[in-house]
Amino acid sequence: MRVICAGEAMAELRAEGAGFTTGFAGDTFNTAVYLRRFWGGDVAYLTRVGHDPLSTGFLAAARAEGIDTATIRQDATRNLGIYAVQTDAAGERSFFYWRDQSAARLLFQHPAELDALAGADLLLISGITLAILTPEARRALLSRIAALRPQGLRLAFDSNYRPRLWEDAPTARAVMEQAWRLADIALPSLDDEMALFGDADAAAVLARLRGWGCQTGALKCGAAGPLPIAAGAEAPQGLPPAARLRDTTAAGDSFNAGWLAAHLAGRPPQACMAAGHALAIHVVGQPGAIVDTTGLHPIR
Repeated sequence: MRVICAGEAMAELRAEGAGFTTGFAGDTFNTAVYLRRFWGGDVAYLTRVGHDPLSTGFLAAARAEGIDTATIRQDATRNLGIYAVQTDAAGERSFFYWRDQSAARLLFQHPAELDALAGADLLLISGITLAILTPEARRALLSRIAALRPQGLRLAFDSNYRPRLWEDAPTARAVMEQAWRLADIALPSLDDEMALFGDADAAAVLARLRGWGCQTGALKCGAAGPLPIAAGAEAPQGLPPAARLRDTTAAGDSFNAGWLAAHLAGRPPQACMAAGHALAIHVVGQPGAIVDTTGLHPIR
């Protein structure tokens, strides 16, 4: 089983005392790291980076996590994107980006990047992955996914809607709908879906996604806990809220990793949702997107 996570990774600048610490993050990269830690199988990351020092540092960090970086192309004319994050007392974060020259914005414009998808059993992308692409690259990616699904490729999708990355909301809705109709595993967040599609509540989100063919996965509802995508399935009971909120960065990304790790390990749907929730509440209790998980065992 080979999993490819595709999207944009960036250098993360986080205030610490009078200066900043540097790490690496990005929604699908965060999921790739946690999935590799808790599933332990073949996880590759597909993106573009530059030849700059931050790109070199990112590649080293990915390899140190056991991520296969053979699917990462280096671009001589672009760099790794950068973002700075600050959090308030409730752990909610504000981001400041320097990503216009990010090499990842040229992703899926080279045939080799589309061809790499044929080597995956499971592909994870997000709405951010789609948002940063050119319209032509989006069409090429979704077309290649549609062509590969009859050959066994499964698509896991998280809409992860970020309005500032899209040309406009109608474009985002149209592209996201295409992705949802291709998705074999749906991992949306309630607030993202309501903001983009105008759904009234969780029941409306689930009805729409099921109507588009989504049958497996979980709807992330924050502290209220996840709901199953599958009609008739029961949500896990007794999931605790986070004891503390230090930083909500990567809350949804880590949930995705926990869910997928349990799913790939053959656990039933309730156990997958419980694993995702356990990993997410651990991650939001610490600063940063990629945190120490030593001793954590979210899969039961």
